[in-house]
Amino acid sequence: MAKSLYVSFYKRINMKQRTIAKKVELVGIGLHKGVPVKMILEPLPSDSGIVFYRSDMGVSIPLKIENVIDTTMATVIGKNGAKVSTIEHLLSSIHAYGIDNIRIILDNEEVPIMDGSSIGFCMLLEEAGIQELDKPKKAIEIKEVVEVEEGGKFVRLMPSDSITFDFTIKFPHQAIREQSYKFEFSTQKYKEEIARARTFGFLQEVNQLRAMGLGLGGSFDNCIVLDEKGIMNAEGLRYKDEFVRHKILDAIGDMSLLGMPIIGGYISFAGSHKLNHFLTKKLLSAAHAYSIVDLQDKVKDTQKAYVPAKVKV
Repeated sequence: MAKSLYVSFYKRINMKQRTIAKKVELVGIGLHKGVPVKMILEPLPSDSGIVFYRSDMGVSIPLKIENVIDTTMATVIGKNGAKVSTIEHLLSSIHAYGIDNIRIILDNEEVPIMDGSSIGFCMLLEEAGIQELDKPKKAIEIKEVVEVEEGGKFVRLMPSDSITFDFTIKFPHQAIREQSYKFEFSTQKYKEEIARARTFGFLQEVNQLRAMGLGLGGSFDNCIVLDEKGIMNAEGLRYKDEFVRHKILDAIGDMSLLGMPIIGGYISFAGSHKLNHFLTKKLLSAAHAYSIVDLQDKVKDTQKAYVPAKVKV
């Protein structure tokens, strides 16, 4: 990889592993069950990874692709009869802050929905502070194109000189139509361009979910709701293209299931949690399509004097 690529990359991702500096907690509402959930974030040492813990069941669920059990409405992981749902928004913010090791303790099966975006989690991580650890950070460098396609929809990883998420959506609804957004990753840009984008749904679908006993925690406070006329939320949109930006937020969270950041480009048309999951599985099954690199060693190989920029928190 060219030296200029690493310079660009290291400005965005710290070379050493990270955790949070102190324990923090909050109480929120689960999107589907609509019940209060207490969430505690705790620091973990190097090479621990991201671990969910169901305190009400005494079960730990490491964040691993093989622990994904459902991607229908959200990304859900499970183990030994315990599960944790709607993890993608929290994971998206954890990834954005370069955190490799953290314990997430929940007393119910859903991560709090907050306001439907990830900005609340960003604020919680900033309250906790970021602690740099002693061991180097690793990353997955994409060497060849890997793609999953289904019914005209696709998600793709490809070699790139920058870390980008390029997403296009297309809906017949007049408030959405076709939207595209290309996001070049950095923590600050994530906060400004992605983190405030909320999840969205159509009124007819919301009513169907509630008839099934789901979506009970959803409201105008944590979701953009659309009826046949337009956006029902009184305050309107936070970005004119908030819908596609939220899809990027989700994709960043889903890609974090790989366990380390990606050096490469993500491209999607109408992607979903399901396709993202299939993409991560396909990538890891194709050893020729990627390599795992030690970022600290890479700097030594290119320019020993180079020091990565600190992430602003």
